[in-house]
Amino acid sequence: MDYRDSVFMSVVENLSFSKAANDLNISQPAVTRHIKELEERYKTNLLERKGNKIYLTKAGEKVYNAFKEIAQQYRNLDFEIGQLHSSISGEFKIGASSTISQYVIPKVIASFHKRYPKIQIFLMNGNSFEMEKLLLGNQVDIALVENHSSQSGIRYKDFLDDELIVVTGKNSVYAKRETITKDYLMQIPIVLREQGSGTLEVIKQILSQQNISFENLNTLIHLGSTESIKNFLQDFDGLAIISEKAVQNELYMKTLVKLKVTGFNIPRKFRLAYKQGHKSQQVELFENFLLGYNL
Repeated sequence: MDYRDSVFMSVVENLSFSKAANDLNISQPAVTRHIKELEERYKTNLLERKGNKIYLTKAGEKVYNAFKEIAQQYRNLDFEIGQLHSSISGEFKIGASSTISQYVIPKVIASFHKRYPKIQIFLMNGNSFEMEKLLLGNQVDIALVENHSSQSGIRYKDFLDDELIVVTGKNSVYAKRETITKDYLMQIPIVLREQGSGTLEVIKQILSQQNISFENLNTLIHLGSTESIKNFLQDFDGLAIISEKAVQNELYMKTLVKLKVTGFNIPRKFRLAYKQGHKSQQVELFENFLLGYNL
């Protein structure tokens, strides 16, 4: 690809001239010059500024999508040439929800890298909603999410079973209980994940299916990560509902205690998500590797 094309893509994906300059290790005036030359090539504006924000014009959107396809073709070519020499190469970006990125996917990526050392993987993380947004914006090639809902333009495939469980800190007044009722669950102070979190969405859905209003939970605070919730529980007389896969070490070390709620469980699926249409060969290779991995 022409270098100006790469500069344009970096500006669009960063929504910033300065961040693009930093990523490409060139000056901001150089970025501006490259964009201007590109606009002269197509004889139209590709970007427009509104205050401190940058937006794609309709022409800019067409150019960006075309450049993404061309970049993908280059990656596929690298992949195919690598196969001829038994040296598969290339790169792709994964967007993973917080729970998956922290507790599930690192060992898969490590194993994949060992098998295919010349394929570069870039991992981005956030909540499920944020990762789907990055996917739709072509900022990641594949997303790994934990929510139940589905967005148009995205295809989903289950890859792992999970369960949300109720836990409390070992020093909590509730730690000596093994079982509580659903009614009692509604009364105890509880800490939950933030809006946009797949975990929170699943909790709301399960409660709704059992004709329990989410607003009836005695929610004390919403926190932005499972790690912050686990730390919060160490000095909190209350509960949390989080992924069982995120607390296996804590349950083993008995720093957290699992409570059973009668007639209440929250199973869910971790899912692969990708935009409808063409998938790169590197992404397909990773998908097959993940689906065959013994998690």
